[in-house]
Amino acid sequence: MPERYFTPEEANALLPEIRPLAEEMVAHRRRLAGAEARQAAVLERISGNGGDLAPSDLGELAEEVERHATALARCLRDLSALGVQVKDLERGLVDFPALRDGEEVLLCWELGEDEVAFWHGVDDGFAGRQPL
Repeated sequence: MPERYFTPEEANALLPEIRPLAEEMVAHRRRLAGAEARQAAVLERISGNGGDLAPSDLGELAEEVERHATALARCLRDLSALGVQVKDLERGLVDFPALRDGEEVLLCWELGEDEVAFWHGVDDGFAGRQPL
């Protein structure tokens, strides 16, 4: 059971706090994925013959991965503290626990949408979105 339930009005009122955190979350997720891909490529080169890599290359990539992972974790923690559930890190998809006709549902919002205008059942997911 969630700590709180949101009305559509309460969810929309919270969007000015949610939106920048979701934007930051998406940006850090993309940067993290890029840094991890570069790190994997460097590790593959090292496992071969090392090529022309400077010793600092791997260390710098590790620091970049850590920096974005830490920032991403902070965004997730901050969003969770606001009472929302993050559903997709790459799309900026979050759900707000709510009650609809006495049944627990999730109000659904995705980065780029102007307002919280959809809901779905707890077990339905994004594919089950319906207009409020």
